[in-house]
Amino acid sequence: MFQRLREDINSVFDRDPAARNFLEVLTNYPGLHALLLHRCGHWLWKKNLKWLARTLSTFSRWLTGIEIHPGATIGRRFFIDHGMGVVIGETALVGDNVTLYQGVTLGGTSWNKGKRHPTLGDGVIVGAGAKILGPFTVGAGAKIGSNAVVTKEVPPGATVVGIPGKIVKRTDPDVEEALDVDPARREAICQKFGFDAYGVSQDMPDPVARSMQAMLDHMHAVDERIERMCSTLRKLDDNYRDGQLPALREEDFAGILDEHDTGCPGVGKRSDTPPSVEQEAGQETEQETLPPRNG
Repeated sequence: MFQRLREDINSVFDRDPAARNFLEVLTNYPGLHALLLHRCGHWLWKKNLKWLARTLSTFSRWLTGIEIHPGATIGRRFFIDHGMGVVIGETALVGDNVTLYQGVTLGGTSWNKGKRHPTLGDGVIVGAGAKILGPFTVGAGAKIGSNAVVTKEVPPGATVVGIPGKIVKRTDPDVEEALDVDPARREAICQKFGFDAYGVSQDMPDPVARSMQAMLDHMHAVDERIERMCSTLRKLDDNYRDGQLPALREEDFAGILDEHDTGCPGVGKRSDTPPSVEQEAGQETEQETLPPRNG
């Protein structure tokens, strides 16, 4: 028992640079207190002394602000930093060398009996305020970002952020074919569509920005292919011309988008300037040519 206690205290020194000495860790770290009380409560739970185990768990929550169900299984060298607001459900399984920060929830999404809570592999780190909900596995060495909400299985070594949680990094990244994209051409396409990747560089772990960047690269490849097709057509047919697409004039849609005709406020163009004489004359002519309405 004392060897296990020393192991738990040493794990605090390994992961918290603020820890200064043995006595300070033993007396002032609520995460360690909650872990020690949970080990006693879990032993009572396995001996079928469930009421006593739950009572000890409630006392631990009152003392430390950390609620660990006595039925949860926790591995060695488990560390809760700060700890206030941590909740670990009954069927949760926590591996060795796992680190949780304050406000973490290992919860369930069902009221059915059986496995309802997540399984954390060895070496998992869960940031402050993260919620891991459901009976799935978070692979060994994975990292869950602060305030993330994870409801699906996480592969080993992955990093998950966001709501809902998205994988932004893998230990073994997927192999994909690199596009031969001219950086100047990519920037020109970005300027054409007014997209700056949210001000985030391609190296930043933003899945939305990476998806948009991939779309722009695809559009670049499509433009290149269309240019080659047009070049080939010019070689095959001397009469072939690179025709310009017809321009969309606002006048062609004025009658359709006018809010008085559609009855949809905000659809048509609005202008704070009074209409010109030519516009008023055109409106009067249009009213004269319209047939009278019955009723």
